[in-house]
Amino acid sequence: MTTTAADQTPLPEEREKSGPRHAAVAPEPTDEFVWLEDIHGEEQLAWVREQNARTEELLEDAGYAAVEAGILEVLDSTDRIAMVNKRGDFYYNFWKDREHPKGLWRRTTWESYLSDSPDWDVLLDMDALAASEGIEWVFHGAGFLRPSDGSDYRLAMVSLSPDGGDANRYREFDLATRTFVDPADGGFDLPTAKGHVSWLDADTLLVSSTADGLAATSSSYARTAVKLRRGESLASAEQIFEIPEDHMLAMVAHDSTPGFERTFAVDYIDFYNQRTSLLRDGAWTDIDVPTDVNISAHREWLMFRPRHDWSVAGVQYPAGSLLAAGLEEWLAGTRDVVVLFTPEAHTSLQSWSWTRDYLLLNLLRDVSSEIRVLDPSKPDESGSWAWSTLDACPPLHDVNAYAVDDEDESGAGNDYWLVATGFTTPTTLTRGSLGPAGSHHEEVKRSPSFFNEAGYEVQQHFAVSADGTRIPYFQVASKDLVLDGQNPTQLSGYGGFEVSRTPAYSGTIGRAWLERRTTGEDAHVRGGVYVVANIRGGGEYGPSWHHAALRENRHRAYEDFAAVAQDLISRGVTSRKRLGCVGGSNGGLLVGNMLTQYPELFGAISCGVPLLDMRRYTKLSAGYSWIAEYGDPDVPGQWEFIRTFSPYHLLRDGVEYPETFIWTATSDDRVGPVQARKMAARMQAMGIPNVWFHEALEGGHAGASDNRQAAALQARSNHFLWRALAGGE
Repeated sequence: MTTTAADQTPLPEEREKSGPRHAAVAPEPTDEFVWLEDIHGEEQLAWVREQNARTEELLEDAGYAAVEAGILEVLDSTDRIAMVNKRGDFYYNFWKDREHPKGLWRRTTWESYLSDSPDWDVLLDMDALAASEGIEWVFHGAGFLRPSDGSDYRLAMVSLSPDGGDANRYREFDLATRTFVDPADGGFDLPTAKGHVSWLDADTLLVSSTADGLAATSSSYARTAVKLRRGESLASAEQIFEIPEDHMLAMVAHDSTPGFERTFAVDYIDFYNQRTSLLRDGAWTDIDVPTDVNISAHREWLMFRPRHDWSVAGVQYPAGSLLAAGLEEWLAGTRDVVVLFTPEAHTSLQSWSWTRDYLLLNLLRDVSSEIRVLDPSKPDESGSWAWSTLDACPPLHDVNAYAVDDEDESGAGNDYWLVATGFTTPTTLTRGSLGPAGSHHEEVKRSPSFFNEAGYEVQQHFAVSADGTRIPYFQVASKDLVLDGQNPTQLSGYGGFEVSRTPAYSGTIGRAWLERRTTGEDAHVRGGVYVVANIRGGGEYGPSWHHAALRENRHRAYEDFAAVAQDLISRGVTSRKRLGCVGGSNGGLLVGNMLTQYPELFGAISCGVPLLDMRRYTKLSAGYSWIAEYGDPDVPGQWEFIRTFSPYHLLRDGVEYPETFIWTATSDDRVGPVQARKMAARMQAMGIPNVWFHEALEGGHAGASDNRQAAALQARSNHFLWRALAGGE
């Protein structure tokens, strides 16, 4: 299993342990559009439909149709790599295309997978399921029960969302019969809710859920975990774990690795703090580490990755390090640790993955990949494990290594996957093997080409932010780019939650932006320039890069992004009227601040599934869980700095704002659609021209639940930006 450096679960600073959450509550500004917060209200949805019709009339012209068709061809291509996960003797894949828009869950053998046309065994046809049950199900994965008798995997808990949101229904599935196990016959079937499910044994699940009256946290996630036996209801199941209401979520999971079976519980206090416990003799034993130290376990090893500098037995280890200790020794009180990785100014740890006997580290060096292989059986004099660099990472590319199946007993336990991609390099899938003689790997699959990559060049540049920090960014443009300021340029960024933006191949960007051409008088203008900014708040340089833009320092992320925009203009790549930016979710908050704080830099803004009302974000959908990232607006002192990056409250009369497209989804139960609604409504009420809004009725936080919806969403954003930046073509 791969573990990300920022941890994999929505997990910022620990709350006070006593007393009220705040002594006073900051007063809320007047909000004339709070009525739009009723997500499914009849009047509110009528407003949405009116806005959608207006936007579709503007955007969905012949040019849009061509862009959408080109994107859909990419998404539906049957030549794409079918990425697989190995369980037992089979390789599992979930696949969408034109004939199967909701997708097929299927599997094949390794020998068949190696062929150009694998023989896929379809387990679940999502289109057929939706048609038969009258629910627009979206497949969100499956968790397998490890067979105890050495036979192949047969049972799985399949996760299905009714609308693409984060709330899922978990249903037991029999892989042998290709059917759900009927609840009347004892099959597990859990009501739709936000939560998590883990197999304890063939007749028992460990469940975190908000269904059937189980408690929820203020963040809308599960507050308790129960042990659910066959035939029981969630409401009557034995509660085994509980966390305070103002913590983020509770989760219990069972590790079924043979010889290392154990059950963990995690109290996610917030996004960046957690307490992990191990079940011993019927009671929870805390793993004694600071709450900001991420933990993972593999066989006898316990791994630590501190988010801040951490002192252990008198030795201080910097934030972003990776350390290891024996699990049993740590529980016994021994504090001997092995240093596996120490961050440098230019190098950070992004994720790690164990094969059976080796540890793979995925690093970034100035936002280009580097992979190290560590061998715990070969410690040096200091106890550190021997390591080597995997020769698989070309410059300005993203390459990730992770185990094929670390629990395979047949000889493949030390095999690994390599997934490599670059802005102009179609993705490749490689399989390798580690052993005493070193490593070797061979390419297995290669994605097709969707645009003329040979005509484009990837460059990395550095802009200087307001405080002097050098901010890297990638520029993808035609090799014959003319620096005359006339190139339509799309600037993308995120800058939050320690998420790194790395090079990635996109047939969509290639077709809809890089190869786009204008007609008429501006026919000489080349296809667009695509830029990705690696601003602070992300994880490109580890925890310190993220910490630099947290809460009261949020402005640094926006200064960084503005510095990249200004650098593009200063270098002659583009100009204000030709420069647009795009971002979604936290990236939507980013471009919302470009709109309100730096309108003089941009000609157009595409703002998706965004946070925008930072006064009420904690009261909307899952917003309470992000207090550690942004701060708590109900605390007067914190509202004072939050209000400085709340776009909904930064709009002013008399400002020339860039053309704006705000898009969201009704079924988004993470950020929710209401912040986008209110921002568009307020801008229009202020008489700001060229403000467009579109709300998909399904698709969750991704804004799309199938390829057709995804193509429409991406086409609208790209076509809007092109029309605005390239002279209305």
